[in-house]
Amino acid sequence: MATETTERRGYFTGWTLKKEGIIAPDERLPWGQTIFVGLQHVLAMFGATVLAPIIMGFNPNTAIFFSGIGTLIFFLVVGGRIPSYLGSSFSFIAVVLVAEGVTHNIPVALGGIITAGVVYAIIGIIVMFVGYQWIEYLMPPVVTGVVVAVIGLNLAPVAIGEANHSQFDTWMALATILAVAVVAVYLPGPLRRLPILLGGIIGYLLDLLFANGLGYGTPVNFTALGNAAWLGAPAFTTPTFQISAMTLIAPVAIILVAENLGHVKAVGAITGRNLDKYLGRAFLGDGLATIVSASGGGTGVTTYAENIGVMAVTRIYSSLIFIFAAAVAILLGFSPKFGALIATIPIGVLGGLAIVLFGLIAATGGRIWVQNRVDFSKSRNLITAAVALTMGAGNFTLNIGNFTMSGIGTATFSAIILYQLLREREPKPEEMASADSAVGLSPTEPQASADSAVELNHPTEPQAGAGK
Repeated sequence: MATETTERRGYFTGWTLKKEGIIAPDERLPWGQTIFVGLQHVLAMFGATVLAPIIMGFNPNTAIFFSGIGTLIFFLVVGGRIPSYLGSSFSFIAVVLVAEGVTHNIPVALGGIITAGVVYAIIGIIVMFVGYQWIEYLMPPVVTGVVVAVIGLNLAPVAIGEANHSQFDTWMALATILAVAVVAVYLPGPLRRLPILLGGIIGYLLDLLFANGLGYGTPVNFTALGNAAWLGAPAFTTPTFQISAMTLIAPVAIILVAENLGHVKAVGAITGRNLDKYLGRAFLGDGLATIVSASGGGTGVTTYAENIGVMAVTRIYSSLIFIFAAAVAILLGFSPKFGALIATIPIGVLGGLAIVLFGLIAATGGRIWVQNRVDFSKSRNLITAAVALTMGAGNFTLNIGNFTMSGIGTATFSAIILYQLLREREPKPEEMASADSAVGLSPTEPQASADSAVELNHPTEPQAGAGK
């Protein structure tokens, strides 16, 4: 059954009460059910939204708070027409760690994230006026796939470093990886959508058992948790601006464009609605949310594939549920006790979660190639991917005066430039494929129904965000 309905006119959509069946973006469940589904979305985004700031050295409480604020900003900009939750973006991790340096200069990194948000917002305004086809021309499936894969490969050393912090942490990382895998494959229906959260909890409990209980590793210290207040304002940080950090982090905006384009296409596919006309507003909303988040000490944000997966499984696409999810995230941000609890997560457990998440991001790049039938017997595709993958995985860094571009940036621009230089005058079919095909749609076919449009609704395959 398709979810296609006539959209309401005007800037904001309204919500018609509907008690059963498929719930469209402009429909809603009774309030009790709406709140419950909103809590499901909080759980779905929680693991990744907390893990990213921890890796970057940011305050996870602040990141959770601004993920809620960012989701509300996105909702306002798109008029509630694209149901999405915005969480911490993994695309920023590598360049932020470089910008912070050994002194962990977070204010400098925040200035760079704001710059990326400004660039992203400007791209959104351009798309609002001229359309998004130029983005698809610059970033066909072979390029998009390699950019997504590079994010995961470039971050791999970070994950391995945490997992190998000590011999005990290595075993805890392996146990956490196994726990995530078991949750993702063997747990009943809805629980499979929470592999990072539940796998992390299992890893945490195992660490407590073997470290605090049996004395095999460094015990978890709960002193700060006991001293933390239950209620208090988030720990805000004021950004500072340095040209080197700004030029290093700004190119991440290009990655976010490709990521958000795919996510909006996916939402359009599962809801049975063509959301292309809102792409510019989606880019603008995400860019503004990133600017606001970094202005107060939060991470860069992006739309989350985990929440798209929850919608595909539940068939509840009401954009209203994300207002409640955002409200819960904001409330959690006002609990220092909650932030102190997150800070107790053992480094081995974090390493195991990071290995899974970064690996899923890299594998998603390959999934894009497979879905779009990218032909690697063609030298232009093979060379484009080969050069970019090596640059990204090896963190090839380009320095020109005060300008620095690290592995993800050099890989992204090398893929875009190489492909355009090698592009044939008469494109073959896979080169003309649009982002529609990345979510299972033929470029010549209309939007499919929620039953068959995308593989996101396959209940046995939890999805990871492409380059969070």
